Amino acid sequence: MILQNLSIDKSWSLFLDRDGVINKRLEGDYVKKWEEFEFLPGVLKSLAVFNKIFGKIFIVTNQQGIGKGLMLETELEVIHDRMNREIQAHGGKINKTYYSPYKAEENSVFRKPNTGLARKAKIDFPEIAFEKSIMAGDSITDMQFGKNAGMFTVLIGKDKEFYQAHKEIIDLMFPDLEGFAEFLTLKS
Repeated sequence: MILQNLSIDKSWSLFLDRDGVINKRLEGDYVKKWEEFEFLPGVLKSLAVFNKIFGKIFIVTNQQGIGKGLMLETELEVIHDRMNREIQAHGGKINKTYYSPYKAEENSVFRKPNTGLARKAKIDFPEIAFEKSIMAGDSITDMQFGKNAGMFTVLIGKDKEFYQAHKEIIDLMFPDLEGFAEFLTLKS
């Protein structure tokens, strides 16, 4: 699948991972409260650009800190509410945020790389066509999730060795969301 040659318009959907893509990842820890949430540089501007290109934008995120008892779902919802308000204040819009509270060892259908979160989005938004969707994330599970659901994949990160090792499931790679937004702007 060659993403470079496709015409992306409002009939397309964008799925985004959260930690390491939208906000700074806390190594060895979880973002458990708003004060720990830090947007990565250029993300708010990029989300405003994406809002002009894609018909729907979703966040799909594994949040096993809940399953481990380190935070409550209500605390996560507060973080997501504040995040969405900040995104909207900068001209962006997230149609819905889907999260998996399950621990990795539970192997839940709702935990990436499994496709339960994509299926939830399809139930809520039946107009989604996965063949006209892009998953942008920073991990192997994000790329597997995208491919398992039949989407195009965009790796966000600077690890060229990781890209080379997994290029069969990665359609494009950018160092950050800003680079991806610039690519889409130049393409249209």
